[in-house]
This record gives sequence, C-alpha cells and structure tokens, in this order.
Amino acid sequence: MSQSVPSVSVNYACTGSSTKSNEFGMRPMQERAYEKRGEQYLLIKSPPASGKSRALMFIALDKLHNQGLKQAIIVVPEKSIGASFHDEPLSKYGFWADWSVVPKWNLCNAPGEDGGKVNSVKAFLDSNDQVLVCTHATFRFAVDKFGIEPFDDRLIAVDEFHHVSASPDNKLGLHLGQFIARDKVHLVAMTGSYFRGDAEAVLAPHDEAKFDTVTYTYYEQLNGYEYLKRLDIGYYFYAGAYSDEILSVLNPAEKTIIHIPNVNSRESTKDKIKEVDHILHELGEWQGTDEATGFQLVKTPEGRVLRIADLVEDDPSKRDRVSAALKDSTQKNNRDHIDIIIALGMAKEGFDWIWCEHALTVGYRSSLTEIVQIIGRATRDAPGKTHSRFTNLIAEPDASEQAVTEAVNDTLKAIAASLLMEQVLAPRFNFTPKNNNSGPVEGFDYGEGGYDPAKCNIGFNEEGGQFQIEIKGLTEPKSKEAARICQEDLNEVIASFVQDKTTIERGLFDEELVPEELTQLRMGKIIKDKYPELDDEDQEAVRQHAVAALNITQEAKKAALGGLDDGDGEASTNTALIQGVRKFAMDVRELDIDLIDRINPFGEAYAILAKAMSEDSLKQVAAVIAAKRVNLTPEEARDLAKRALKFKQERGHLPSITSPDPWEKRMAEGVAFLARMKAEAANGQ
Repeated sequence: MSQSVPSVSVNYACTGSSTKSNEFGMRPMQERAYEKRGEQYLLIKSPPASGKSRALMFIALDKLHNQGLKQAIIVVPEKSIGASFHDEPLSKYGFWADWSVVPKWNLCNAPGEDGGKVNSVKAFLDSNDQVLVCTHATFRFAVDKFGIEPFDDRLIAVDEFHHVSASPDNKLGLHLGQFIARDKVHLVAMTGSYFRGDAEAVLAPHDEAKFDTVTYTYYEQLNGYEYLKRLDIGYYFYAGAYSDEILSVLNPAEKTIIHIPNVNSRESTKDKIKEVDHILHELGEWQGTDEATGFQLVKTPEGRVLRIADLVEDDPSKRDRVSAALKDSTQKNNRDHIDIIIALGMAKEGFDWIWCEHALTVGYRSSLTEIVQIIGRATRDAPGKTHSRFTNLIAEPDASEQAVTEAVNDTLKAIAASLLMEQVLAPRFNFTPKNNNSGPVEGFDYGEGGYDPAKCNIGFNEEGGQFQIEIKGLTEPKSKEAARICQEDLNEVIASFVQDKTTIERGLFDEELVPEELTQLRMGKIIKDKYPELDDEDQEAVRQHAVAALNITQEAKKAALGGLDDGDGEASTNTALIQGVRKFAMDVRELDIDLIDRINPFGEAYAILAKAMSEDSLKQVAAVIAAKRVNLTPEEARDLAKRALKFKQERGHLPSITSPDPWEKRMAEGVAFLARMKAEAANGQ
C-alpha cells in the first residue's frame, strides 16, 4: 500500500475557464499577456502548462508587424525546449497571422557545433528572416563575440527566465543588464518560478523596475482546469536503501515520473544503473524491451504489463530512442503509451507529459526552482485525471553517519520547499489596513453575513483566486516599488525567508523561541538585504505583508487539515484552504498585525514533520540544531533596540526585562546587550 504524509493538499474548483480560448484562439493567460504587448520590457510569471510559448508567439508577431521591430530572437535554456516554438497555424484558431520559423534558424534542431551556431546567429541578424530560436548558451557566446549593438531594434525573449541572475558570475544576467542600459531592444522574460534556488536576485532592482509584469497564478491556472481538482505535496522519510522502500510511496497504477537521486547526494548508491534495475525488479518481472520505443516492459504481480521509459541509460543511442518515443506527437493523447518514466537530470522543465499523476523525487534537490519545475510535470490537466501529487523521498538522519548534519540540512530544505509551494499554490492575498474608511470591495464574497463594518473582513473572489483581507495596524506601502513588491513579489520574499537556515532551524526546534524574533527581526533583516533602496517604513510594510501571507496560509492549513481524510476521498470540500482562512479569522478576536507577528511560521510544519519522521530521528535532528545555538549578535541586538524604541513611543515606557511577555523581555535583553557592549568599549575591553 502506498503512503504519503501530505504537508499540503490544495483543492480546486474545476471551472474549466483557464483552458477556454477567446476569438483569437488565446487562453486567459495569453490574452492577459497580449494586452501588454506594447510594453518594451515585459515579464510574464505564469505556471508550467499555462501556454507561455504561444503567448510569446502572439506578442512577437505583433512586435514584428505592428511595432516596427526587425526580428525576434527566442532564447531557451536547453535544446529540447526549442520544440515549443515550432510552426503554429495560429490563424486556424482566429489570430491574424501564423507563426513560422525557417528550419535553419531553429538552432536547437539545426546541425553545427556551438561555434557554428554562434556564427549562425550573426548570419540571421544579417538576413531578412524574422525569427531565430537558440539556447541560452548559444546566445551568450554570440553576445560575447559580436557585442550588443547588432541586436538593436529586435525582440529578445528569454524563456525559463529564472536561469538568469543579477550575480556578477551570471553571464546571461550581465548581458541583459547591458541590453537594458543601452535601451535599444524589447525584452520579454518568461518564467514559471520567479525565484532562484540559490536565493540570488534574478534582476538588479533598478532593472526590474523597468519591467511591466503579467502574473497568472498557479491558483488561477489549476482552478480553471477541467479535470484536475486536487494536488498533494508531501515528504516521506525512509531508512536503509530507497529502492527497497520505493513501493511505500510509488503506486504502479499511477502515471509516475521518478527522479532518482543525484550521484553526489546521500540517497544515491553511486550506481545509477543498478538503482534503475532495482526499481524495475521491485515493480515486477522484466519482460524485455519494446522494439519500437525502447521502453522496458515489466509485469506486475497482478499481471499488468508496465511500459517504463529509462532515461538514466548511459548508451546514447538507446536513450535517444526512448527520448524520441516519449516526444512522439502522435502519442501525445494516448494515456497507455507510457506508465512510468525514470530520469536523473532530464524530464524537468519544459517536459510535457499531460498524463503524469505523480512526480516522485528521491533525495533533496538543491534548488527550490527545480522542485517547482518538477511539480509542474504533474500539474497538467488531462481527461480522467482528478488527483496528482509530488512526493520527496528523503533518507532519515542516522546517528552513526558522519553526514548527520547534511541529512538535517536536506530535511530542512524539503520543509522549506513545501512551505514555499503552499504559498505558490494558494490564492493571492491583498491586504488592507482596517480603519473607519474601510468598506467592501466589488467582486469579493464576504461569507454568510456579508461585509461587517465593525470587524476585520475577509473577502474572496473565486474567479481571480484572490483574497481581500483587512488587518488592524497594517502599514501600507508608500512608494510604487514597495506597492509592486507587496502586490507581485511576496512569494519571492517568502522564498528567501524559508531558505534562511537559521530561521528555519530556530522556527522548528528552538523551544525558547519568541516568534517575533523570526517574524520581525529575521524577516526584517531579509527585506533590508533584499530591498536596500526602500526606506524604513516601506521595508516594514513589505515585512508585514510577507509575514501575513505566510502565517495566514499556515493557520488556514491547520484549520483545513482537520478536513483532510486519509483515503482516496475528497478533502472536506473544494474550498478547504479558503474555509481555513475564514475559520482562522473567526477564531481570533480580530486580525491585527501584532497577533500575526506572534505566530511561529514553522509551527504547523513541525507538527507534520513529527508525524512523518520517527521519534528518534526527530530528537536527533533537534539535538544537532541545539548544539549550534548561538547567542545574540550585535546586529540582532541593534534591531531589538530599534523595536524597543518603537515600543516606548507606543506605550510610554521601555520594555522591561522582567515582563511576563516574552517579546517585551527579548527587546529589553537587546537593549541591555547593547548597553553592555558600549560600556565594554568605553572601558577599552
């Protein structure tokens, strides 16, 4: 029997709206992007399978025909994604032009080594043809070789934009900074996960401010599907070899992509071929290889023959045959074409298998972006597919292991990933301060009794997947940039917060933790580092909005998990999370920012971890973290002293070190620590 501990389960309404097309043949996301086609710098944030490639075709055609641009250059991270930009008869569905690429200018397919391809870029720039498709690497080399001027008056569209980074080591990021400085090209950037696994900024803030953003959320996408209505995300811990335990979480009846562990990870046995053989053996009796496709045939104990694609195979001719069979467009809508895909580095972003119901990843992946991409493999809509899930199979820490600290880190990262995914999958939060002028917002449903002027209200717009939440004492952003961050980038802020090792360690395992140390100090520091150009008040506004989004999701999950059942049935209703948000708001006297700051953002994750891990392992993880606990740093003391001054302005007295309120006491400790430091410095110690 397969099992999984869901750390999050999100249910959707199946309205069918995100898959319907308008009179131009555009789905809602594409229509939204096309409305902004006149922008010089456009950033499209939209989940896998929402139709970003086609959205770009519509925009590029308009820029070429109506906006005076000479050519369009489409830049993709790897050759396989170039297939997304093959010819499309768009006029057949109502658009005024077709999309076509001269075969020799799709450098993802065209022959020639990179040196040859780089020269092909120059040949294209000198030609009268309109569209070129190439990889990030070819584009980087071409810009290195020919400079940025030859690209003037052209559209440069970068797919999977999260590969770019503002880090000086990132060549593509460097080039884009130069293009923006010269200001002679149009840029369209597209991504399904606009945060990087390494928490580096994707663009420098002054460059990013020039982009107009089109956001289409996971919630809008999945809520508007026809068939898929539930997505579970969980982690599962095992002891021993993963290949012995894999059937605990792998259900052979589900269409599954298994990503086996990276050879350098703890979970790997260092022999990937043996691992694949072992998985095949666990599933049943090998029946040979299918001649036409190269798929492995395995007969289960129940007598069913599974068709399994092995992409881990080292022999390129065998692997290419399997890969080609998976891409066979005539089989795209055939559910029985393949049952299980086993991969190592392949079949992540841009890989399209609509029938996939389970993305099973063994071992921690170093990048949250990669996890979001892998989950995207299971979130396609397909007839008869009502549920899908992502499971991360992780080795439990073992006391005898040298690598116990590494094991603890992997565990923390898996939790960070699941917390971030909850945020990514939830409806969008719009927070407003509650005051005398507050009133209902049109298009939002405020629950049974409607809008109540006497309390903090929560409204929900089903179609747009948005909450309108009133919070007492909330600081509003003043500058345009701070408002943009609160509107567009809260998930990016939360990604940095949950990836901060000290934050997550203390949030999960420090029994003496005062939650405000995380919600106010750590989050405050992360925002200061991330957005140094914002003033103090705007930094505080962003901090409050990010903490509110994270903590309200966590509290809603706690309320909603009460409605989760263990079997195959539905969670309480399609709107478990929405009901959870409402229930949380009803259970507290009123929503104010102090109350939200007093919640430990990791409390609910710990409860799930305690169920998922054996008690011994959990104790061991706690011990490893407790051993490294550090005292106050001068920087933290200064932040506490600042908060203490604010406290004094509000209450008329400084925080007391004997106060029964743990946060007041902690602020007083910060003041005392600073005073000690000053005294020691004065005494020349």
